[in-house]
Amino acid sequence: MESISGTAPIVNKVAASGIQVLDLAELAPSDIGLIDLEQFLFGGLILKEKHFRQEVREHDWEAYRDQHVGLICSVDTIVPVWAYMLISSTLEGIAASVTVGDEAAVRREAFLRAFDHYDWNRHQDRIVVVKGCGTSNVPESAFVQCMNHLQRVASKVMYGEPCSSVPLWRRPKDRA
Repeated sequence: MESISGTAPIVNKVAASGIQVLDLAELAPSDIGLIDLEQFLFGGLILKEKHFRQEVREHDWEAYRDQHVGLICSVDTIVPVWAYMLISSTLEGIAASVTVGDEAAVRREAFLRAFDHYDWNRHQDRIVVVKGCGTSNVPESAFVQCMNHLQRVASKVMYGEPCSSVPLWRRPKDRA
């Protein structure tokens, strides 16, 4: 095959190598919302059940449609577990997921869910490079969990970019 200019065609050696690139940023949650329970507290400080339930009932939950939601309380007060459970039940069928915690906790939880639904078998006996650039929205814990999954199926795992990766793990020959 010859290119238009008469020089040899450009060959993507990485694509031809069979190395698979796994970009965890593609599994990152797109929409994250935080709900501060302070807004449902009497005087912004005390949880009175009747008042709390009324505030929850009147809140516009549609704003959290398809979001991964974290429940927090920014004031130093006692919040019983049932309060978090009540809000979680209210978001059922609206939010993509609900967890207790800040944005970082929501990201960690969303990755665990994404990993549960990810087809790890596509990397069976393959060399996999876990992409490492531009992953600011991927928590370190997601990389660790990814490694745990890949070691069950891949033959070799690297980190970075296919053209300049750091080897991390290779299946022992006695397990091949």
